[in-house]
Amino acid sequence: MPGSGQDSAHDSNRPAPGPTRRTTLRGAGAAASAAFLLPLVSATPAARADQPRADEPRSGGDTLQRAFAAAAAEYGVPLSVLLGVSYLQSRWDGHRGAPSVTGGYGPMHLTDAYTALSAAPHHSQGAEDARGDAARPLRVPETTVPEPRQLPARLRTLSRAAELTGLSAEALRGDAAANVRGGAALLAAEQKRLGLPLSEDPAGWYAAVAAYSGTDDATAAAVFADDVYDVIRGGATRTTGDGERVSLDAVPGVAPDTRQLRALGLPSRQRDPRVEAPKNVSCEWIPAPYEQFGDNDYGNHDLGDRPASQSIDYIIIHDTEGSWDTTIKLVQDPTYVSWQYTLRSSDGHIAQHVPLKDVAWHAGNWYVNAKSIGLEHEGFLTAPDAWYTEAMYRSSARLVRYLAKRFDIPLDRQHILGHDNVPGTTTATIRGMHTDPGPYWDWAHYFTLLGAPFPRTAGRFGGLVTIRPDYDANEPLYTDCEKAGRPCAPHGSSAVRLHAAPSADAPLVKDIGLRPDGSGSTTGVNDTGARATTGQQFAVAGRQGDWTAIWYLGQQAWFQNPKGRPTAVDAKGLVVTPKAGATEVPVYGRAYPEKEAYPEGVPVQAVSPLPYKLLAGQSYPLGLRTQGEYLWATTFDPAGHKVVRGKDTYYQIQFGHRVAFVRAADVTVRGSGK
Repeated sequence: MPGSGQDSAHDSNRPAPGPTRRTTLRGAGAAASAAFLLPLVSATPAARADQPRADEPRSGGDTLQRAFAAAAAEYGVPLSVLLGVSYLQSRWDGHRGAPSVTGGYGPMHLTDAYTALSAAPHHSQGAEDARGDAARPLRVPETTVPEPRQLPARLRTLSRAAELTGLSAEALRGDAAANVRGGAALLAAEQKRLGLPLSEDPAGWYAAVAAYSGTDDATAAAVFADDVYDVIRGGATRTTGDGERVSLDAVPGVAPDTRQLRALGLPSRQRDPRVEAPKNVSCEWIPAPYEQFGDNDYGNHDLGDRPASQSIDYIIIHDTEGSWDTTIKLVQDPTYVSWQYTLRSSDGHIAQHVPLKDVAWHAGNWYVNAKSIGLEHEGFLTAPDAWYTEAMYRSSARLVRYLAKRFDIPLDRQHILGHDNVPGTTTATIRGMHTDPGPYWDWAHYFTLLGAPFPRTAGRFGGLVTIRPDYDANEPLYTDCEKAGRPCAPHGSSAVRLHAAPSADAPLVKDIGLRPDGSGSTTGVNDTGARATTGQQFAVAGRQGDWTAIWYLGQQAWFQNPKGRPTAVDAKGLVVTPKAGATEVPVYGRAYPEKEAYPEGVPVQAVSPLPYKLLAGQSYPLGLRTQGEYLWATTFDPAGHKVVRGKDTYYQIQFGHRVAFVRAADVTVRGSGK
């Protein structure tokens, strides 16, 4: 979710934002407190003692693989088509019985919105933002669960599957094999309805696959079908959350008859010319307002001329911590904040709000705002199975590839940041920085879709490691998903936990920015103080048995990295270390110019160090090099804006879970290898 558009009292760019510019929902309890807002919902599954943890063996059976084969044979659907559709819907996962945001159950995402809505919790309360301040409460009307017949057909495919198979709704919701049979029956029935043969050739099923998406838009249906056939051509293998190993053998030459799409009779909506997105995504234009209001204030973004005025160096990945409808309403509020794009969970549909040349207020760090593009993904970080869908991952990856190519942004974790990787601007803002998209966002899968996976690039003595646990098998304990202190349900994670010594019993490393009193980090799902995440690179500080130490926030931090089940791969690159003779180097949350660079009329922005130190003998990976830069924008008329550029050079480094900056004059750059 967006942070404050400006840097409050620590940046004289504009007055401190009021409550209307603060986050509405975040952190523990967000999924529960907002669930009733959603068209269809799923809360985080409760923790269960019988669910396997990462250190427990899994069954790893092939029951689900055999179920796919049996259902395909029974209903005359090519196995590759059935597996491909299921992969796009759920990545073959039943999500431990939890429905998706659109009320979909099981590997085939059979929808039963009535049951999902009836089971959803209904609350009405405000929320607190990351600062602990009271956020603007959401005004939520009482909701009534509609009768099943009042729901559109796409939200009740499970009942149709029950008619076709003779299986009960309970079985279709809770039994994976039954669910797969239901999906196969739906595909076969659609193929027959279209007057097409039950061919063994997967190329002849394009229209039926497109119809399975449930969308009423031709572009969105085509995107879904194209994604399915991409999976079929490339093949896939995955172990589900229940330990089932499922494989789809690649069919590289399959060329579907895309002309079949016309048989569905779906309308094609003409794209607004203001949309900036690749052609292979569904995207509409819903503009954020640029308006003046009381006390010479305005919102909710700044007009600009990027990249001519300033380079765009970052793409920031957020989640909304709210529903699509709520998020769209917020971005259209001139007194709130803004971001460039919102992506819908159910189908990956995109809305653009702010032109890319303009500066949106989304990252909670004004320096980053001025040099980034913000993508909000519909969802809650504590409920990934319901919200972080394959359709949204793929749509987002297409958009990011387009943006990266257009603005020459490298596809790496120094430039593609989560909101939880954006640094606080000053000591006072560190505790208020946001934590989305959180430890359940699958960075490895996302970067594979981007075409930029995280390979091993060096031997044991390369000097760096790239964090890369097996997402599905990596299940560190988190707490506070639904209630403070209560364990979250076991779930795959992109993050590894960092300890002060090479032992699981050792305390977690400390983050003095988050806890100035010196208290330790916690297992809280929103506590980033002892967390390293997939794709991030760190300098190796030591190895002992199955443990690897990295330099992290000025200290040695240890994580489990067993040879037989590694959670990181060796890498090499450039690192920064304090210059000879220096015992410590200050670390910054923004790369602002020296005071001599400011022209008359533009207030000098303090180059305020954070409470951390880069100490002698430590090294941190170099992310990017930049000159000090500051956007002065306080007037509604952009003619009054100025970009201040200094002579000071900064290096961005991976310092902790968040990136940071050091002055080039304070450090030495060298190769990481020993």
